[in-house]
Amino acid sequence: MRIRQILVWTAAAWAAAAGGLAAAATPVHDAAAFYQTVDYSLAGAQQAWSPDGARLLLTANPTGVFNAHVLDLKSGEKTPLTQSTTNAVFAISWFPDGKRYLYTFDEGGNELNHVYVGGAGEPRDLTPGEKVKASFVGWIEDGKAFVLASNERDPKFFDLYRYDAGSYERRMVFRNELGLNAFAVSRDGAWSAAVKPRTSADDDIWLVPLTGKGEPANITAHPGNVSHAVYEFTPESDALVYGTDQHGEYAQAWSYALKSGERTPLIAEDWDVMYVTFSPSGRYRVHGINEDASTSVTIHDRRTGADLRLPAGLPRGDLRQVRFSPDEKQIAFLINADNSPSNVFTVELGSGAFRQWTQALNPAIDPAHLVTSTIVRYESYDGLEIPSVLYRPRDASPNNRAPALVWVHGGPGGQSRTGYSATIQHLVNHGYAVLAANNRGSSGYGKTFYHMDDKRHGDVDLKDIVAARGYLAGLDWVDGGRIGIIGGSYGGYMVMAALAFEPEAFDVGINIFGVTNWVRTLKSIPPWWEAFKEALYDEMGDPATDEERHRRISPLFHARNIVRPVLVIQGANDPRVLQVESDEMVEAVRANDVPVEYLLFPDEGHGFAKRDNRIAASEAYVRFLEQYLRGVQ
Repeated sequence: MRIRQILVWTAAAWAAAAGGLAAAATPVHDAAAFYQTVDYSLAGAQQAWSPDGARLLLTANPTGVFNAHVLDLKSGEKTPLTQSTTNAVFAISWFPDGKRYLYTFDEGGNELNHVYVGGAGEPRDLTPGEKVKASFVGWIEDGKAFVLASNERDPKFFDLYRYDAGSYERRMVFRNELGLNAFAVSRDGAWSAAVKPRTSADDDIWLVPLTGKGEPANITAHPGNVSHAVYEFTPESDALVYGTDQHGEYAQAWSYALKSGERTPLIAEDWDVMYVTFSPSGRYRVHGINEDASTSVTIHDRRTGADLRLPAGLPRGDLRQVRFSPDEKQIAFLINADNSPSNVFTVELGSGAFRQWTQALNPAIDPAHLVTSTIVRYESYDGLEIPSVLYRPRDASPNNRAPALVWVHGGPGGQSRTGYSATIQHLVNHGYAVLAANNRGSSGYGKTFYHMDDKRHGDVDLKDIVAARGYLAGLDWVDGGRIGIIGGSYGGYMVMAALAFEPEAFDVGINIFGVTNWVRTLKSIPPWWEAFKEALYDEMGDPATDEERHRRISPLFHARNIVRPVLVIQGANDPRVLQVESDEMVEAVRANDVPVEYLLFPDEGHGFAKRDNRIAASEAYVRFLEQYLRGVQ
C-alpha cells in the first residue's frame, strides 16, 4: 500500500476558514516570523545514520546560515559540526568510522562547490582549485573508498575519482570525454552510470566500467525521442534502476541487468517516478511519485512483497528523504506541508512508535493561521488546462476581495509544488492571494505537456500566464483590478516578458534574478553546463542561428513597452543570470519614467541561501506591493 501524506483543502474547510477563522482576525506577521524557521535536510540515503545508529547527520540553519549538524537520538541535542557564518554548508555523509564526515559548500553562491572532510582535526579540502566544481557520487567497496566527480581537468566535463577512505589517496577511474552527467556508482565500485544529453526530449544512459575492463557503452540506444534518468544501482550491484518515458507519457522505473542486459519494468504509475532508493541491505526499496504537485512515497519490502504502513498518527504532509538505520530497524525522514516546514521524524519499524525530533516552525506562528493550498486547473487561451497551486488568504471573501499574484516557477521546465514556503505564507498573511501556475512546459504532467513550449518561450507559455490573470479575476473573492506577477529565474523572465509584451495584463511585476537578455545568457552559460548545452539549445534555440528570435523574446530590447511598476531582485555572484542583466533592465525601465525598485545582494548567487537576505527580499516584496498594487502610501 502506498503511503500517501498529502493534505487536501476541501470546500468545507474553505467555508470554515471564511467563517470561523476569518471572524477572528488572523495575526499579521513580518517576514522574519515566517523565516525564523529552521530548515532541515538529511544527509545521503546510505549516509545519514551513524554506523551505531545513535546519531543523524543533517543540514540545518538555526543561525540563519546552513551548516552541518549532528542529531543525538538519545538526548535530542543538535550540535553544529561546522561553524560557517557566510557560506551555506551542506552535510553529505558519515564515514564508516562514525567520526569523520563529508560536507560541501561554494563561495557566496558561485556554484563552485568543493568537498571537504571534517571530524579529524582541521577540515580538509579534497577537491582544491580556484575554478573546480566537485560533488559526491557514492561509497564503494564496503566503505573502504568513495567516488567524487570533479571538473578540475576540464571545466566543461566531470571526471570520476576513487578516494581511499583512510588515506584520501585518489586515482581517476573515469576520464569523461563523452559529456556524461548525473552519475551513480555501484556499491562494489565496478560500475558507474550517467546520462548523456542530446536534446531536451532525448538522451541516453551510458554504463561505465570503473575497473579498467571494457569500454563505456550506451545501454538505451533507441529510435526517436526518449528521456532517461539514472536512479540507483541495486545493493547487490547486479542491476541498474533507471527512469524512462519510452513507454508512455510519464517516467517509469526499469531495471537493467548488468550481466545479461535484460530490461525489466519495475514501477509504472499515471505520474512520473521521481526516484528509487534502497535500504542498506537492499531488503527495502523506496520510491516517490510526483502526484499532481505532491509526493506520494512507497516503502516496499522486497523480501515479503508487501508495502510498509507508517503509523496513522504521523502529521499529514509529503514524506521526504527516507533514510534507513544500518540495522534497518528504524527509518528517519522529513515531513513537509504547506503549514509546516520540514521536521525530522524517526519510526521503529517493529512497534510503529515514532518520534518528532524538531520543531521547525517559529513558535510565534500558530500553524492554524497558515494557509493550505488547493490544486486547481484553469483554461488557457486555447482550451488547454493549466494545473496550478492556489493559496487563499483566510479573510478573503466576496465582501473582502483580495489582491492577487500569479507566481511563475523557474526552469524552463520546473514545477510549482505544494509545501511550506515562507515567502508565499508571508504574502498570503498580508492579504495577497497567490496562484502558482504550472504553465505548459512545466515538468510533472507528462512529456507532451513538458515540450509544448519548446522554442516558443515568451509566447505560448506567456499566454498561459496571462490567462491565469483571467482565472483569478473570475474568482468572487479576488480583486480583479489588482493582480500582479512574481517569479524567479525563468519565472523572473516571464515577469519581464509579461510587462514588456503584454504591458496591460498585470498591474505590477516582481522579477527575482530573471533572464532579460537571452542573447547574452545563452552565450555565457557556466562551463560546467557543457554537457547540457545541446539540450538547452534544442529547447531555447542555438544562439549561433537563433539570435534574431532570442532578441525578439528578450524583454531588455522591448523595455520601452513597460508601463507597470517593477521590483528587481538580484544576487551579485549569480553565474547563470549575470548581474549586468538586471542592471541594464532597471536602467531601461527607469528611462520610461516608470517606478522601478532594485535590490542587489552582494553575497548571493542564483537563489538566496542566507536567511537575512531572504527576509530582506520578502519584506521588499510586501512593501512594493503595498504601495503599487494595494495602493497604500
